[in-house]
Amino acid sequence: MTVRVLLADDQALLRSAFKVLVDSEPDMEVVGEAADGAEAVRLARERRADVVLMDIRMPGTDGLAATRTICADPELAGVRVVILTTFEVDDYVVQALRAGASGFLGKGSEPDELLNAIRIAAAGEALLSPAATKGLIARFLAQEGGDGDGTDPARADRLAALTGREREVLVQVAGGHSNGEIAERLEVSPLTVKTHVNRAMTKLGARDRAQLVVIAYESGLVRPRVD
Repeated sequence: MTVRVLLADDQALLRSAFKVLVDSEPDMEVVGEAADGAEAVRLARERRADVVLMDIRMPGTDGLAATRTICADPELAGVRVVILTTFEVDDYVVQALRAGASGFLGKGSEPDELLNAIRIAAAGEALLSPAATKGLIARFLAQEGGDGDGTDPARADRLAALTGREREVLVQVAGGHSNGEIAERLEVSPLTVKTHVNRAMTKLGARDRAQLVVIAYESGLVRPRVD
């Protein structure tokens, strides 16, 4: 299956470079280019994109607003948004993850990292790469909490709907582990892990694994590690 990619960035030169890279792969193609958020939303609908590479800082409707619109639209439920940023972590990136973005990637990443990010997002996996980024997000969420532990009582209450095993799996997902790795750790089958992940997403109203990671930190189920 060919992954249909939409590029959303106000820099035409950067879009052109990404287009050449993406179109060079046999399993993906660029189906549209947008210079602002409003155009990105429109093209996501018209071109039936699978993955949107979204810059946050664009004129007019920015990438954050566009991400919220795309991720809140039931008709675009299959669209995955990957945030492209020059910043490791800031308020906009965290808000985008909460809004439903599948993760983010630095604009200075290597070509192979970008292509891998598209494939990961298209598969419905969380893209919180490099690995240290998860710790930075956790730290940001902790700083944001009024009591210093990043716990959101509303999120914590929602965890009550999870079974004990689903909580265990959620902790592993927040640690960045794949279904296969979680299966080995919990000594169950990957299919069983996938079932638990899907049930947790449904119960918590999470769009994908990236949102599960954020919820795990916000609820206090997983505590931020500050090295």
